[in-house]
Amino acid sequence: MSALEGSTNLPHDIGTARAGESRAGGYNPVMNELLGTIDDPAQLRALDRRQLQQLAHELRAFVLDSVARTGGHLSSNLGTVELTIALHYVFDTPEDRIVWDVGHQTYPHKILTGRRAGMTRLRMLDGISGFPRRVESPYDTFGTAHSSTSISAALGMAAAAKLKGEKRKSIAVIGDGAMSAGMAFEAMNNAGAMDVDLLVVLNDNEMSISPPVGALTNYLARLLSGRIYDTARRASEHLLKRVPGAWALARRAEEHVKGMITPSTLFEEFGFNYIGPIDGHDLDALIPTLVNIRKLKGPQFLHVVTRKGQGYKLAEDDPIAYHGPGTFDPAQGLQKAPAGKPSYSQIFGEWLCDMAEADPMLVAITPAMREGSGMVEYSERFAERYFDVGIAEQHAVTFAAGLACEGMKPVVAIYSTFLQRGYDQLIHDVAIQNLPVVFALDRGGLVGGDGATHNGVFDLAYLRTVPNMTVMLPADENECRQMLYTAYMLGSPAAVRYPRGTGPGVAIERAMRALPVGSGELRREGKRVALLAFGAMLRPALEAAELLGASVANMRFVKPLDRTLVKQLAESHELLVTIEEHQLMGGAGSAVCELLAELGIERRLLMLGLPDRFIDHGDPVKLLASVGLDGAGIVKSVRAVIAE
Repeated sequence: MSALEGSTNLPHDIGTARAGESRAGGYNPVMNELLGTIDDPAQLRALDRRQLQQLAHELRAFVLDSVARTGGHLSSNLGTVELTIALHYVFDTPEDRIVWDVGHQTYPHKILTGRRAGMTRLRMLDGISGFPRRVESPYDTFGTAHSSTSISAALGMAAAAKLKGEKRKSIAVIGDGAMSAGMAFEAMNNAGAMDVDLLVVLNDNEMSISPPVGALTNYLARLLSGRIYDTARRASEHLLKRVPGAWALARRAEEHVKGMITPSTLFEEFGFNYIGPIDGHDLDALIPTLVNIRKLKGPQFLHVVTRKGQGYKLAEDDPIAYHGPGTFDPAQGLQKAPAGKPSYSQIFGEWLCDMAEADPMLVAITPAMREGSGMVEYSERFAERYFDVGIAEQHAVTFAAGLACEGMKPVVAIYSTFLQRGYDQLIHDVAIQNLPVVFALDRGGLVGGDGATHNGVFDLAYLRTVPNMTVMLPADENECRQMLYTAYMLGSPAAVRYPRGTGPGVAIERAMRALPVGSGELRREGKRVALLAFGAMLRPALEAAELLGASVANMRFVKPLDRTLVKQLAESHELLVTIEEHQLMGGAGSAVCELLAELGIERRLLMLGLPDRFIDHGDPVKLLASVGLDGAGIVKSVRAVIAE
């Protein structure tokens, strides 16, 4: 039994209340009588249906208590409790495949599939992931963490089942936000033309598509998913197709009738049989509908409406704040943190507002990452020049290119890991045309709890090879502000790549000045060894230099490199050491190696960076130490080379 299982208190309105109801605030008693007996979905399926509401109550309480202790995603997981129970209750998992989109809605799934005790080390080093991972459980049928991949993956599984003659089902669970990405529609377009058994469950938790649901729509969903309706529909199709034009007319009539009572037309046009919307917190609606759907053939689309933060009133009222909180007391909720050093995201947001005041041509774009990228104030003060394009990174980049063609000055605020999804557009639509688009790359380097899928450790390699690109890495808060201004004033494509969290605490100059492009700085003079630090690695480099008696250069630019500084250090030191929080292959160290070869300089070169493997989730400080990128690790590596 985990420490969490002994919890008997449940704050702020979590209870057995159904969707839309609430309970008095304070603590409510919670027991894990049912949840404590379930280590796999087979045990769940052995329960009487009348017990499932109690299980939902216990599961929701467990999710809240767990996330409050470890941090992680909360609002989205509280919203998928009943849906998760219903899917595992109706379908024969893991034989039937469930693919969860993004994956930050899968804590209930993890708890019901044997990882209840593991939640005590959620997102920690050597603990379970916050996202589905195939290596973690057979119930995690597809690894996810980036949005809008579920339908493509589930369709591939459905096609494989058909080719192998297997009767298993494939289910994609996708949120309404993820439906804004083109990849989801590409997959639906493909699926509608294929004769495979695929169920797409749209978890609509923003009310962005459907009107409020109730008894009538729940009843209609059960009716439309029933075998009588399906049999009658197939018989009519068989008969009417014999009469020229009759089936097409009947099909259109059916679409119009369904369209009057459900938002079905779009999905029906893709070739899916649309069912819904239904209340995603009503097990009495979910289970019979899923039972019916399980018997149907071909592409099915089930629309369920849920509420982020369901059952915990504080999260219901502010699902964004509770999307990915750190540890907190559920009885008190999130507390305002004391003022401290600004994060790099905040520094970007402040610069963006200051620059927008100075230049009316500035426009800012984000692919659904307003809060994480520090753009809330900008979006409120400059609403007409703020564009949230949804989870659509490819579109975001080309949209910026179009704006730039007309004389606007676009700034694309995007996480490093997500710019990977818009790489083709960056090359073809921005760089080839040499358009003045600034990429503010947040979360460069290791990001901690989100792990391998979110680490920004490939950007230097994929950016520095692109002609016309300038790539900068600030070592501190003030450099970040000045580099953003430098990039903005260049008049050509540029990226400023900064890490998650806070910097060393350097004072920020309000006045903005452009740095000389391709110019580093010598921060410490020493002998024999020169440490060439890129970005946030300057701090551990300076720590190591004190013990090594080494010189330290803050390189600032990966492209273009400071050729003069590299040449000077190579000629005056026995060993050059490049240090970067990035994959070694193709990164900043590789750039220095290429430059030395070009200059014809033979010098011992030690390249320190991330190894050729994916780095898991965990505390960033511990992760950096584990790969030798802290001060002590740098000293150890350098001394080992010197001793050879």
